[in-house]
Amino acid sequence: MGFSDLLDRIGGLGRYQFISTSLMAISGIIMASHTIMQNFSAAVPDHHCRIPNKTIPTLLKAFVPHDAKNKPLRCLQFTEPQWHLLFLNQSQADTSELQTEPCRHGWTYNRQEFSETIVTEWDLVCDLRHLKQMSQTVFMGGVLAGALILGGLSDKFGRRKILTFSYLKLAVSGTCTAFSPSFSIFCLLRFIAGMATSGAVLILEWTPIKSRTIFGTTASVSFTIGQFVLAGISYGIRDWRTLQLVISVPFFFSFFCSWWISESARWQIIHKKSDEALKQIKRVARINGRVKEGEAITLEVRISMLFSTSNKKIYTVIDLFRTPCMRRTTLCLMILWCATSFGFYGLLMDMQRFGVSVFLVQVIFGAIDFPAKAFCIFLMTFIGRRITQAVLLILPGLLVLANAFVPYGEHNCVFVISVFQGWYLPSDRFHWVIFTKQLFYTMQTGMGFGSTMARVGSMTAPMVMMLEDYLYGLPLMVYGALPVIAGIITVFLPETRNMPLPDTIEYVEAQRGQDQKGGQNRNGLHL
Repeated sequence: MGFSDLLDRIGGLGRYQFISTSLMAISGIIMASHTIMQNFSAAVPDHHCRIPNKTIPTLLKAFVPHDAKNKPLRCLQFTEPQWHLLFLNQSQADTSELQTEPCRHGWTYNRQEFSETIVTEWDLVCDLRHLKQMSQTVFMGGVLAGALILGGLSDKFGRRKILTFSYLKLAVSGTCTAFSPSFSIFCLLRFIAGMATSGAVLILEWTPIKSRTIFGTTASVSFTIGQFVLAGISYGIRDWRTLQLVISVPFFFSFFCSWWISESARWQIIHKKSDEALKQIKRVARINGRVKEGEAITLEVRISMLFSTSNKKIYTVIDLFRTPCMRRTTLCLMILWCATSFGFYGLLMDMQRFGVSVFLVQVIFGAIDFPAKAFCIFLMTFIGRRITQAVLLILPGLLVLANAFVPYGEHNCVFVISVFQGWYLPSDRFHWVIFTKQLFYTMQTGMGFGSTMARVGSMTAPMVMMLEDYLYGLPLMVYGALPVIAGIITVFLPETRNMPLPDTIEYVEAQRGQDQKGGQNRNGLHL
């Protein structure tokens, strides 16, 4: 008897699966807030140089240069007061030859939309403006480090222990972040929180293979709902420290609830802990109302499970590059995962550029995620995985490139184009997870490696915004070019629609070899 068959006997879609998935889905909703919270906690309000002892707004024109739209420049002030400018219209005032200097006394911020952000508290503007992007990169670096470290630890110490530890670490580091005394401490705690998000993932060991798509989709939907929740919370809480505290404290509740979740019996069987695995199996059966089925599991069944599980070959990253067909598939998927995550977070983490309320933009991008996923499922079902992947990469990539050539200040045009981008990019993330699972299927090393490449893309995405110092629109050119290139590379991947799923690398090589011979025979007959 295989482990999946045993799960069907004790209730593969029972009360236990529903409760455990609901608990972790709720945690996933809050976890999404940690990922994208810097849209609000690191928002950059309008600002200009602070003028000591000058509180009358009409006098500002004598101290700070103004642009063509009569807005004060953000990073410059006059070396000497220019009182004559108070008596001139904007069209008459020529300030090009007047001497200016960087702000000497700090900045004055417009606090109508946000009372306090990390930008206003630590003056992350002008020469220090790149530190805003760096803080998000540090968080994504923590996510990458967590994926590399906690994955191995979960194999050694167990799934539930790492889940519980990650919830506790996220609760403590997130709460401490709200009391950060400096920007460096803030970044350190965000890195630790990022690591914790990699360990707090949805456990699928207690669901049969045929039901994992349903439960796996819950994680994606949780992220979408999390965008709505964060927009609502941040709309009511405009101080970044309070916001950080509100989205961190609930993880103490997740920490206590995680003790109710059973350890993976599959992991216990692999590590020769069959007695403990039997206790967990009977516990799940009892919760699902299958007490008799749980008690009927005998020693022979346990030995059968142990034999069937231990005989499965465990692949390493080296195996993904050892054979030609698997090597080509892995290299293509590396680019796909990186490009998709790169474009998604490049769009998601810079919502202020649209020129409208960042709260409204967050809600819109969350709302279009639901029909986008439905559209993606339709394309995958009736057109195929490979064509769908290409369309969902090339089309948004072209829209991003179009955005790069929209003149500065045309916020309405930028917003409309970006909404269409947001329609495709979330569905693309949803699709490449399914596509990769079908290409690798039982080879979880491939999924882990692809997920690591996605985190590399999300980590580098914020840093690309620095290219705007050299040319307006250059970051968008980079954000758009990479998905287009990745979409073209998709043609080198095999189609998985209505195809048997691979169990081993040897099966993949044999199947691809038959496909190539079949293609050559068809070409020969055609000629």
